[in-house]
Amino acid sequence: MVADDPASWPWGPGPLPASPGSPETEAHAGLARVAARVFRGDDGARVLAHLRALTTHRHLGPEASDAALRFLEGQRALVAHLERLIAEGRAGG
Repeated sequence: MVADDPASWPWGPGPLPASPGSPETEAHAGLARVAARVFRGDDGARVLAHLRALTTHRHLGPEASDAALRFLEGQRALVAHLERLIAEGRAGG
């Protein structure tokens, strides 16, 4: 197994996607609509811009520890997840 292969990771490749119409899919769609509603308008745009500035637009220098890099990457993943939820909610998902 190769380290880049999700099947080789101790936590596995992740859950299988829920089937259309399942409670998990409906709950996700509802959460996406809520996220789109919460972050609509100028206030929501300002908060998202602030989160991006703190995470995706932030760069650590070569002296950054492994822990600092991993922490920042986790923050970036959280902001990216939130942006995906908002986009799905705006698209009617």
